[in-house]
Amino acid sequence: MIEDIMNELSERFDSCAERLRSELIRIRTGRANAGMLEGIRVDFYGTPTPLPQTATIKVPEPSMLTITPWDKSMLGAIERAINMSDLGLNPNNDGSMIRLSIPPLTQERRAELAKQVRRHGEDAKIALRAARRDANDMLKALEKDKDISEDEMHTRIAEVQKRTDDAVKRVEAIVSDKETEITEL
Repeated sequence: MIEDIMNELSERFDSCAERLRSELIRIRTGRANAGMLEGIRVDFYGTPTPLPQTATIKVPEPSMLTITPWDKSMLGAIERAINMSDLGLNPNNDGSMIRLSIPPLTQERRAELAKQVRRHGEDAKIALRAARRDANDMLKALEKDKDISEDEMHTRIAEVQKRTDDAVKRVEAIVSDKETEITEL
């Protein structure tokens, strides 16, 4: 029972870190990255579909992405989806593919993106604390039901706190790496 609680806690911590990484990939850093387009949905014959499932995305140079749809009739829909996204990029449609030039970031935009990264990091830490609270509540319930001793409960709560501290450090490292990537010129 206790091992189940600890395993679930570890799984929640891992999924929290992965979710943070996937959110941060979408934040543009001035360098072309196919992951920037992950959140864009294209109207694919009436169904909102993730852009990577409708086209081939390549990075031919550090400041450019090319998008080649599998169906050429989708060029307009892909272009509209990119224009409606919050990426602030202007698609260049040449009739067979779309080119996206990634302009260099201004210092103001870099500071704004760094703030956004920190906000995502805080959201991840809130999720970590919620997982810690749930694990502690389960341990206290086991002690209340006399399934474990009070000493065992306190020992396990200390272990939960140590694991939480480690997970917070991991989240802070992810956020710090992304901030460094954004602020580099």
